[in-house]
Amino acid sequence: MMKRVLWAFLAVLLALSSGCNSQPRDERMQVVVSIQPLAWFAGRIAGSRAVVQVMVPPGGNPHTYEPLPRQMTMLGNASLFLKAGSGVEFELDWMPRFLKLNPSLRVCDASEGVRLLEMGGEAQDGRRDHNDNHRMDPHFWLDPSNGIMIADTVARCMAEGDPEHAREYLANAEALKTELRELDASIRKTLAPLHGGSFLVFHPAWGYYAHAYGLRQIAAESGGKELTPRQMQQVIDQARNEGIRVVFVSPEFSSAQASTIASGIGGLTRSVDPLALDYPGNLRLATEAFRDALR
Repeated sequence: MMKRVLWAFLAVLLALSSGCNSQPRDERMQVVVSIQPLAWFAGRIAGSRAVVQVMVPPGGNPHTYEPLPRQMTMLGNASLFLKAGSGVEFELDWMPRFLKLNPSLRVCDASEGVRLLEMGGEAQDGRRDHNDNHRMDPHFWLDPSNGIMIADTVARCMAEGDPEHAREYLANAEALKTELRELDASIRKTLAPLHGGSFLVFHPAWGYYAHAYGLRQIAAESGGKELTPRQMQQVIDQARNEGIRVVFVSPEFSSAQASTIASGIGGLTRSVDPLALDYPGNLRLATEAFRDALR
């Protein structure tokens, strides 16, 4: 607790000192996003009109990440924060502090209008209780149809903050949505022959993807907790029964237990990243990985 208090005090001092910097201020919109996929959306829609910076770096775990003092300074100069809004622990823990540091910071919720799924895959209609976000699967961006809604939301938020260039943001969003529809169609065509197939992931990040393309995600763990030996054996037995030979792992989590499961089924581990910056390229790579495992 004392460490966090001292750290927060240092962050505030750094933020205040940044206001004394004599260098010319960048007049472009200063946008901060929580995770890398949202940086891709923000960059594509803003183009050269904004500087986009990410809080959780490559390899960082958004369930446990704590921002650095220099990132708090960055937030002091930001005009827009784009959050996932779907229950990512990093946001739930830190957004109140971000807003205290920068009360004028506008927050854009990328999950607005998205139909969230529970971790088990059940969809939730209508408005949701954000106090229950711990029960929801936060990885909604991994379904390109949700990406289309993200594009609309980001464009609207940017247009509201910079009305002079609103038409540009909205036009960029329309072009981006066309690309996302093409991406969705391509993935759908690739996976159509594998409809109903099951794949095993260590961390349950791919539920929206599985739901969109008629696949079944089997998750070894839930909530980021280490598996007990009994749970590990249950996963191994289920994978054997279903003929699964690949355990998919996320780069931000330890792969030690996933490797043990892979050894127990005579298979291997393969990395798929739910947080990669190159949104379309990453989904294409993941599609190839899932296709190969399901054949």
